[in-house]
Amino acid sequence: MAHSANFWDKIAVKYSKRPVGNEAAYQQKLQKSREYFRSDMEVLEIGCGTGTTALSHAPFVKHIRATDISSEMLKIARDKAKAQNIKNVTFEQSDIDHLTVPDQSLDAALALSLLHLVENKEDVIKRVYKMLKPGGYFITSTVCLGDNMKYFKLIAPIGKFFRLMPLLKIFSAKEMETALTDAGFEIDHLWQPEKAVSIFIIARKVPST
Repeated sequence: MAHSANFWDKIAVKYSKRPVGNEAAYQQKLQKSREYFRSDMEVLEIGCGTGTTALSHAPFVKHIRATDISSEMLKIARDKAKAQNIKNVTFEQSDIDHLTVPDQSLDAALALSLLHLVENKEDVIKRVYKMLKPGGYFITSTVCLGDNMKYFKLIAPIGKFFRLMPLLKIFSAKEMETALTDAGFEIDHLWQPEKAVSIFIIARKVPST
């Protein structure tokens, strides 16, 4: 965690000023997510970065607990919340392994541009599954380089070793989908924008029978 946190701390200001790569796709993901939100929902966002998405969704839910490993990212997020007078989003520094969330306490969880940056996405997915109430939603947007950019498997470890980039895992969109269904989710919505390497999925925790 320390190496990744340091990486994101160093680029936080630059990252916050960088425009969204595909604004139309980003807005479509926001809009689709809101179709699943209700005003009484308790939501967790893992890897919230500078808080843009959490603050955008804040008017549509009761509360968002937004976490990130980077203290510098969170400073920017808190400044944004204050400037926008948004009070139903709380920011805290934590990774998924040290996050305390009671089982079956959340209505929805978000992990956007995150699951390719963790050591074991399956472990994260299983943890989120336990946190969600039956019927709760896990909303993800994940870079899947295994479909057409497999050479990153050679580059990523070198970049991490020289501290030029964070941990980056290479897997396919199908592997991402399978990881969710194997954990007990059913895929309610799946979308991959044209020419994009990211796959956007809204998965529902199947209630036990």
